[in-house]
Amino acid sequence: MRNLVPLILFLIVPYFSFAQNSRKERQEKRREHINQLIRQDEEGVIAYRKSFAFGIRLTNDGYGISFEKGVASSVKRTTLYQLTLTERKDHKEQKLGSKYPYSTPLVYGKINFFYPVRLGVQEQFLLGNKSNKNGVSVTGNVGGGFVAGLLRPYYVQVESGNSIQYVKYNSADSFDFINNPIGGPSLGKGWSDMKVTPGIYTKAAMRFDYGRFNEVIAALEVGITAEYYTKGIPIMLYNKERKFFFGSYVSILFGKRK
Repeated sequence: MRNLVPLILFLIVPYFSFAQNSRKERQEKRREHINQLIRQDEEGVIAYRKSFAFGIRLTNDGYGISFEKGVASSVKRTTLYQLTLTERKDHKEQKLGSKYPYSTPLVYGKINFFYPVRLGVQEQFLLGNKSNKNGVSVTGNVGGGFVAGLLRPYYVQVESGNSIQYVKYNSADSFDFINNPIGGPSLGKGWSDMKVTPGIYTKAAMRFDYGRFNEVIAALEVGITAEYYTKGIPIMLYNKERKFFFGSYVSILFGKRK
């Protein structure tokens, strides 16, 4: 047993020494890479030409997600190709309880779910660069594109004898005479009856990116949007159908540049 100890040490010590040297080499390469990026940024050289980011968005009347691809034309200017999916809710929507604990809450007067899908191009401009490697860069972007307003019919669960049925209501009179309502639609109901209303949109935003060394995107974006559709969007029975929607949002974005 005593003879094994020197042998084990003889085998282990070189391994740990090699691992430590390899780690130091990786750290040196990483440090040199970072210094090179800082020098390029100071000299106005484009270090990254492409970027990809995913965002989670909270709007004044709903929520959504986004995806974007960026192509840099200079240090201070980038073109963003963006796809955004959101759900807009009417401020008058109120969920009603049900005597059935496992049923979906009913929104009285709702006739459609409304999902705007935006596909557009934005121009992003650098307004303030990072003062150091751990600072925050400030950019502004403006642009627009096409929007498809997806309308998913709102079905109501009702009791009919000993069974439960889904019923779609299209008028205020029919909604006032719901017999034995149980709840709203399930997540999978209404997609096959969905309709599309096309339109256009424009957007302006400010972005605060605190991602380390610009390699990683970790940003907060605050902006406003304006949408115009070819015809009125029916969401609630008792509200006037609107063609124009104006809103604000806050988005958290995560991504990478290369």
